Amino acid sequence: MLSLSRFQNADFRRGVPAWQEAAWWVVRSLLFAPWFPLPSALKVTALRAFGAKIGSGVVIRSRVNITFPWRLEIGDHVWLGDEVLILSLAPVRIGSNCCLSQRAFLCTGTHDHRKETFDLITRPIVLGEGCWVGANVFIAPGVTLAPSTTCAAGAVVVKDAGPDQVIGGNPARVLKSVLKTV
Repeated sequence: MLSLSRFQNADFRRGVPAWQEAAWWVVRSLLFAPWFPLPSALKVTALRAFGAKIGSGVVIRSRVNITFPWRLEIGDHVWLGDEVLILSLAPVRIGSNCCLSQRAFLCTGTHDHRKETFDLITRPIVLGEGCWVGANVFIAPGVTLAPSTTCAAGAVVVKDAGPDQVIGGNPARVLKSVLKTV
């Protein structure tokens, strides 16, 4: 039986000193939490100052929530829509020319519900170049999307997807494969 009083998170490493994480929370509250638009360049500069690797031409809309920017890598010409949530307890890599639509959730952490100690489990997420993650899509820990994968709105992605596929549903399954012609 689950006993949250026994939960210990002793093995998890936050990645930076407590003062740096606290500073990020302040910056995040000022630049990322407001409902009104602020320039993407300001947000990109802040993310880089906290250790994120961010390419050029990145657009970050309002209320984007990134927990640990020092575990984030974003390529060139990436769009992060309103209220995107990136729970970066483990590394998150987003390739160039990707679009994460409104309220997409990249979740690198879960818990072992079979253990009464509810142990934390973290795994990285990788989005290949040219992926489109539709509105309200959930991407689970450890998932890799190959280049040019499209996730239909509301999909729950719990396993890797191959290149040039359109996936959707709960759990997500292949809806169609797009064959490229030369």
